[in-house]
Amino acid sequence: MSTEATASPPGAGDDGVDTDAIGAVTVTGEGTDWRRLDRRTVLVSALLTAGVAVGASVPVTLGLSGRFGFGAAVALVVAGALALVGCATAGDYVRWRRTRYRVGAERVELHTGLLMVKKRSLARERVRSVDLTAHLLQRVLGLVTVRIGTGEHSGNDSTLELDPVARGEGERLRRELLERADTGAPGTHREGELAVLDPGWIRYAPVSFVAPALGGAAAGAVMQVSDWFGAQGKVIGWVGDRFRDTALPAVIGVVALVVLAAGVVGALGLWVEMWWNYRLERETGGTLRIRRGLLTSRSVSIEERRLRGVDLVEPLGVRLFGAARVDAITTGLAKDDEERHRDLDTLLPVAPRSVADAVAADVLREAVSPTGAALTAHPTVARGRRLRRALWAVAVPVLVLVVLGLLLTPVLLWAALVCAVVGLPLGLFLARDAYRGLGHALSGDYLVVRSGTLRRSTAALERAGVIGWTVRQTYFQRRAGVIGIAATTAAGAGAYTAYDADESEGLDFASRAVPGLLEPFLERTPPIDRL
Repeated sequence: MSTEATASPPGAGDDGVDTDAIGAVTVTGEGTDWRRLDRRTVLVSALLTAGVAVGASVPVTLGLSGRFGFGAAVALVVAGALALVGCATAGDYVRWRRTRYRVGAERVELHTGLLMVKKRSLARERVRSVDLTAHLLQRVLGLVTVRIGTGEHSGNDSTLELDPVARGEGERLRRELLERADTGAPGTHREGELAVLDPGWIRYAPVSFVAPALGGAAAGAVMQVSDWFGAQGKVIGWVGDRFRDTALPAVIGVVALVVLAAGVVGALGLWVEMWWNYRLERETGGTLRIRRGLLTSRSVSIEERRLRGVDLVEPLGVRLFGAARVDAITTGLAKDDEERHRDLDTLLPVAPRSVADAVAADVLREAVSPTGAALTAHPTVARGRRLRRALWAVAVPVLVLVVLGLLLTPVLLWAALVCAVVGLPLGLFLARDAYRGLGHALSGDYLVVRSGTLRRSTAALERAGVIGWTVRQTYFQRRAGVIGIAATTAAGAGAYTAYDADESEGLDFASRAVPGLLEPFLERTPPIDRL
């Protein structure tokens, strides 16, 4: 447990701490270089809790006014809000008083807690990431949250969070903990800025899968909020009155367009919040730094010595417009549940394919990106397998709807017809597109595998980063003469697979990619003469 100094050195405050030029607080007891979080965390907690209380006060007041009267409801809500803000502020003050951290020559340490004291420590040599984030209020006050991680998949035990510290202190910690000898490969590849935001890239936001998802969420939110106020029936009735004399298909079409329009607006807003002020830089010492964010700023650092390749991702919508994004295949970016959907490994947002290939080449210090290499096509039996899957995916629900329609209501027969008319051509299109996306190749120091249709992925993985191969072959694959062969690695997704490759070609690809790794498990058989 951390203890405070009993005597203050000259120039220290009443509590035995010194405040340096960047606002960090140094505790003068229990060793040296112990620091506190920024004291303004108490103000941040009070303001955030007050905002939540104000937002919740309206529905709570309306709900209580029917039972106690409006005046009494307001008094209860105000008293409850003040109590909530007071408790949150007091709790955060205790947390601030009981939290200490320091960066030593060998370890980073964090002590916190009152009733249950937690002492956590990370070896500096194992630190792989120091990421800075700041929501709007923290940005106004010049604060950041610092997350120090080892990249291990062991939950919160591999991460220390300092929430918050002054921005200058956060930058100091990032530089100090990621300071390495210059590991950048020699060559003509430029340092400094590798990519910067082009506002024109926002045109790709509406064609992502985020737009319809946000539209559906907006429609659900309207219904939920109206239900809170007991007005859901009125909302449905108002919509019904507007389309009283309109055919049902037209009503469905109009509602779908409204929901989609709401989703497009939401997707544009989300893109601006996530990617405004985007900048990709290569810093001295071989570190890639991605900075972005409008209201909430984010800074992610990736050591190049931990980089094992890149993944060119092309979701169906943006691929139709000739665009892609670039993700890093790297160790040291383990994500806990809170970070899983923050795109921490994205090096470049959705941009024109030529820009994506150029950025991938710069990141890998290659003259030409391996993601643009010519790929070996997979056998036509792989196309047949995907076509059969598509037919089954459409036939099963259609048959179920037909049976239920014969037993229950003819309406389900019409639903089966619509499902067949729409689903069959769509399924066949996606199956053929999935086959065209299959491929693998060797390009210099990288192996390249591509697959997918709704989310096409072209992964260029450093051959030296492959630690094993996983070969899978089902009964039906054996009959078709194809295999699935996955290069396993400690980086990125953990495995990158060439699906339904020709059996001999796939094994030869793995053998040439990492010589000596797969050979002990191969059986070379002489060709058999066929009559």
